[in-house]
Amino acid sequence: MHEVILSQYKSLKNEDLKIDLTRGKPSSSQLDLSNDLLSIDIETHTESGADIRNYGEPFGINEARKLGAELLEAPIENTIAAEQSSLLLSYQYLLANYLYGLNNKPWKEIEKPKFICPTPGFDRHFRMLDELGIEMLSVPLIGDGVDLDTLKDVLSQNQNVVGIICVPRHSNPSGDIYSDKNILSIFEICSKYSSDLVFLFDNAYLIHDLPNAPEQSSIWSLADKANVKDQTVVLTSFSKVTFGGGGLAFCAAGDKSLFLLKEIRTSMVICPDKVNQMRHVNFFKNKENIIAHMKKHAEIIEPKFKLTSTLLKNIPSECGNFSNPTGGYFITYKTTKPIATKVVELCKNAGVLITPAGATFPYGYDPNDSFIRIAPTFVEAEELQKAIEVFATSVQLAHFDIEI
Repeated sequence: MHEVILSQYKSLKNEDLKIDLTRGKPSSSQLDLSNDLLSIDIETHTESGADIRNYGEPFGINEARKLGAELLEAPIENTIAAEQSSLLLSYQYLLANYLYGLNNKPWKEIEKPKFICPTPGFDRHFRMLDELGIEMLSVPLIGDGVDLDTLKDVLSQNQNVVGIICVPRHSNPSGDIYSDKNILSIFEICSKYSSDLVFLFDNAYLIHDLPNAPEQSSIWSLADKANVKDQTVVLTSFSKVTFGGGGLAFCAAGDKSLFLLKEIRTSMVICPDKVNQMRHVNFFKNKENIIAHMKKHAEIIEPKFKLTSTLLKNIPSECGNFSNPTGGYFITYKTTKPIATKVVELCKNAGVLITPAGATFPYGYDPNDSFIRIAPTFVEAEELQKAIEVFATSVQLAHFDIEI
């Protein structure tokens, strides 16, 4: 068997492949779904008479805020329509807390502030926290959200935990969908620890469902039920819905958090791009049309997920296991041995780039060296098949310690 695996790897390596699976990007055919945005006709004034070409409307035009409120299932008065991505709004909220803080308790004045980080998680979240000098505490994901026992232990062993950051639907990269019970438990456990602890939900994949994705209550409704709206910020965006960097971002937050965002955004943003907001409002009009648009995305993405899963099943089960997401942009492979770094290096040597091992953990360090993120959406089927074949042989080479 070892000779067959080695022969397959060498044959693939000789094909001089150049395939990049490092980031979860939409394919060109997905981007084409929104091409009408490039030429859509719009009015220069909102229904309330605001000139979208001029300054003003710091929280976005009402038409766009209404669209965001529909998606987040939150009141329009608690919803911001902004620019770019949920990541940008997340950074602005973190920075606002660092400088000002809820209840006038700036994180910069707290000795060694800490954040709960469910893992595996989003590398850009970890980078933001690291840049602000916030210590990151890992808590594992277990399929329906965070491991609550570990969360309790981590909180009991640490002082100055100021927040938790989550991707509650189709989590990057595990695909976890947090159960309502898990989210309510997070609220309860963390609120007992501190009434100032903030809950940051980057719901970037809120509407990125594949067929048969399970239902989930809105985060806002759960925060309302738990009486933690002032500490809760829920975000989503159109970054992978329309154009990367050219979509809209939305935020629902309680009054105190909205005030913090207004403070920081007044310093950073002269005004939102209301022209782009109006384009998107005219393009989508309502939530029903957005969901119909996302079904077209799913029709393009689902075959790539199925192809990837089919090929990963060819890897002997003793080598590891992989996630079976119902949406989002990633599949996670977990090796049974500490070989993730070696697998990624073998893939690179054969012309396939994978997200660096450890990137889905704070400080780029996976203590078990076992999690590998696969992003199958950007490339077309032929290249994807080659890339996963390289990955499959690389896993087996590393697991069985086959010399090349």
